Order: sequence, then structure tokens, then C-alpha cells
Amino acid sequence: MKRRVLLKLSGEALAGEKHTGFDEPTVTKVAKQVKTLVDQGIEVGIVIGGGNFWRGRSSENIDRTKADQIGMLATVMNCIYVSEIFRSQGMMTAVLTPFPCGEFTKGFSKDRANKYFQHNMVVFFAGGTGHPYFSTDTATVLRAVEIEADEILLAKAVDGVYDSDPKTNPDAKKFDEISIQEVIEKDLKVVDMTASILCKENKMPMLVFGLNEENSIVNAANGKINGTRVTV
Repeated sequence: MKRRVLLKLSGEALAGEKHTGFDEPTVTKVAKQVKTLVDQGIEVGIVIGGGNFWRGRSSENIDRTKADQIGMLATVMNCIYVSEIFRSQGMMTAVLTPFPCGEFTKGFSKDRANKYFQHNMVVFFAGGTGHPYFSTDTATVLRAVEIEADEILLAKAVDGVYDSDPKTNPDAKKFDEISIQEVIEKDLKVVDMTASILCKENKMPMLVFGLNEENSIVNAANGKINGTRVTV
């Protein structure tokens, strides 16, 4: 049985120092690392956040459902763009969504995803869960469970799980390993609470690491991690 991982990328991380839109050199670096995994025979699914385009909760004037719908479309744009950069690096890709997007994407089903994995394609899961009130964190865990991934690779701007926010607390302590139960009890915000509980109930482990570290995706997928291992 081939190894299968689900890689979660933050939209902001893909924007690089611009913090909005796309930074092509950053995305190309990610693509080259994923190509290494594909060449190693690892099956890779990808979920991307939409924060480089839209932070829906920052506006009081927009209905939450509509704000979340805009966020879902932001993730579709991200996946289409990133999948094209992946293709430029010699990979085959597919973008699946839980709602129709004309001819831009295909509808998500586990069978379709499995068929693409069998053809050595990188499969992008865009559009979140397709429902408001669920984050891309929750979509990440949901898709990982559905496709029976071995683990989630969580590539973030922060290089692991800390006991408090390292941006505001210089004495924040990083965990090398922590259980998902502890993450929930301490409300550590690795992923949101819905996603954390879904991980716990379905025994889905996570590796949390900094995207900007050299070769961090390849290292994490091969068990060499400077970040945090979240156990189940």
C-alpha cells in the first residue's frame, strides 16, 4: 500500500512577504518539494487556505454565510493557480470541489480522488467543505479522513505548536510532540476545535512545521521534523 499524505498550505504562506495574492518563487519551491515526494512514490493531496485573498470574519457588514462562500471561492482560485505551477514542474494535477465550478474543476468524490491517485496525480481539494461555518482546517481533516491519508502535513508560518503565541510571547515553549487530546484541553489553536475533535475521533495524526524552512515538506513527509508531532 502506497503512503498517502494530505498537505495543508496556508494562503498567506503562499503570498510570501507580499501577504496577499501569490508569490511565484514561494509556490515554485513548494512545487519542487512535492515533486520529490511524488517521485518517491508518495501520494499527495492538498488543501489550501484562502487568507491571501479573503479574511471573511474581519467584516461586520457581510452575512457570515456569504463571507464563507467568498472564502471558499478564494481557495478555488488558490488551487487552480498552484496546480498550474505544479504542472510547470512536471506533475499531473486535478482540482476537486464539493460544488460545481463549471469546467474549472471536477466534483469531489472519494472514488474520483482514488482514481487520480492511482495515476500518480497530485489532487487538490478546493472549496472547503462546501458549507459555511466550517474552516479550511476542518476541510483538511475531513478530506484526510475520507481519502484515508496516513497523516496530515500542516505547513504553517509558525514552525510548530507552542503553549502560547510566539509572536506575542517571546518565552513561548514549543512542543516536540503533543497529543491531540492535550491540544483540545489546552485549546492550543493548532487547527480549530471542530478540526481537532475530528482528528481525535478518527485518529488522524498531524505533523506541524514551518513552510519557510529549507526542504521542510520533504523532511516532514520522511519523518525528519523540526516542528511538532501531534499524536492520536
